[in-house]
Amino acid sequence: MTGKRRAVVAGATTLVLLGSGIGVAQAAPAPGAISLVAATKSVIAERYVGDEGSGIYLDLGVNVIAGKSPLEIRTTRTSYQSKIVARQIVTKNGKKTAVKLPAGSVSDFSGLRNFTTITIKNTAGKVVKKYQTDFCPNTYDSVRTRRDAPAQTPYPRYCAGRTSEGGNPFLLGAVWGIQAGWNAGINPMPTSGKAFDLAAGKYQVSVALNPAYRKFFKVPAKSATASVAVTVVNVTPEQKAASAAAVAPKTTPGGHNHGEGDESAQISDYLPQFRAPASRPAAAKVAPKTGPRPDLRSLPAWGISLEKGRNETTGQVNGRWYVNFGATVWNAGSSPLLVDGFRRTGSELMDAYQYVFDAKGKQVGSFAAGTMEWDKREGHKHWHFTDFARYDLLKADKKLAVRSGKEAFCLANTDAVDYTLKSAKWRPENTDLSTACGGNTAVAVREVLDIGNGDTYSQDRPGQSFDVTGLANGTYYIRVKANPVGKLSELSTKNNISYRKIVLGGTKTARTLSVPAVYGIKG
Repeated sequence: MTGKRRAVVAGATTLVLLGSGIGVAQAAPAPGAISLVAATKSVIAERYVGDEGSGIYLDLGVNVIAGKSPLEIRTTRTSYQSKIVARQIVTKNGKKTAVKLPAGSVSDFSGLRNFTTITIKNTAGKVVKKYQTDFCPNTYDSVRTRRDAPAQTPYPRYCAGRTSEGGNPFLLGAVWGIQAGWNAGINPMPTSGKAFDLAAGKYQVSVALNPAYRKFFKVPAKSATASVAVTVVNVTPEQKAASAAAVAPKTTPGGHNHGEGDESAQISDYLPQFRAPASRPAAAKVAPKTGPRPDLRSLPAWGISLEKGRNETTGQVNGRWYVNFGATVWNAGSSPLLVDGFRRTGSELMDAYQYVFDAKGKQVGSFAAGTMEWDKREGHKHWHFTDFARYDLLKADKKLAVRSGKEAFCLANTDAVDYTLKSAKWRPENTDLSTACGGNTAVAVREVLDIGNGDTYSQDRPGQSFDVTGLANGTYYIRVKANPVGKLSELSTKNNISYRKIVLGGTKTARTLSVPAVYGIKG
């Protein structure tokens, strides 16, 4: 949530002050800030043709370029039952104002709906395809497009969901933006998501900003369209493989694998702020009860499914049934959760300390917060902070039925949950488990969960997912509990628990699972 709101009357315009100190103008016009630019006049698009059919992906090189000021949009909902609202943040005379975008601009957190219309004509001038595309201002490969543009961009790399891929459905607020003088590529594919194909040949493709956005952003006609000549050529799988082999490097340089369990390149190797101190801190005996602190909140379990158990060696069905689920704990507080682990010499155990900060972000103290343990299992091979969360399957009367074996965690900013919070970290670095949690040679480890970000674990491994083989049909609840034994200091523990109802049915050999919506969300 973004905090309490209070109305202020200023002349004929009604403003609402948000917790971030940004006024909201319901009718004030937004200044012109963007233009459509084509990087090239012509492109070649490869159409892959094989036994399973054909398909094409267009890369038109058409970009939205921000002008003298950044394009910044904040999308929020006051509750999960509320509609998502998008507002552009406009700065005028040193004052920030939030201007509501046209109705229908957003339906979720993935980007602006029906932002552009793409028209494809053949050499005879006949329209062969015409469709609308959505637009995400946050792109991983955004760069500055003019020399006087700022050197860095503060905006997130993705529009919503996991900072890597996928995503949970329980977002509350997102920030989208293009830095002044920077770019964001236009999505060239239809919004429908259906298979897209285009026969080999020559085409003229035009991209036009749709009228509602052109009017809102006050984009001149010459800056609202871009045109590209496209030549589509057929490529077989054999040609594609040969082309890939020809450009592949002969040796693989040291790189960064984002898969869980890779300990070859830790984030602390190249970012000192993720390096734990060389020695243990002078820790306070009691955790602070005042000042900035994290606020750990559990989202309802999501991505829930039923799976048949299989023998690990043979892969054969073994008669067992498991409920898989995703669980996210996020930080809605006024300080990041920062935990350093210091190794007990010669052991695979670390002593963990939580650090505390003042209102200016200066480190002012620390205290003992349990332990970290080395997990040597395949798919892990990193340091886990113990007792960060607990997952239980409860009976209809909320009594324990099954406890997940997952009780220790590598903290990472895997999901954006609410980037509209004050001091939310929009571009976290530790976004995957391979970089965040240290190898077995580490003498100390730093794990961080930033404001506005969540840490998600998919419970789909035996011992972590719930074994429901012997459970009777009926109603159950997945309980996610953050900070289960109170080792961490946070603003409140009243929001640490979430419940998600599931219903088991069927027979011993053909079990069924249904998952009712929660807050109107079916994810």
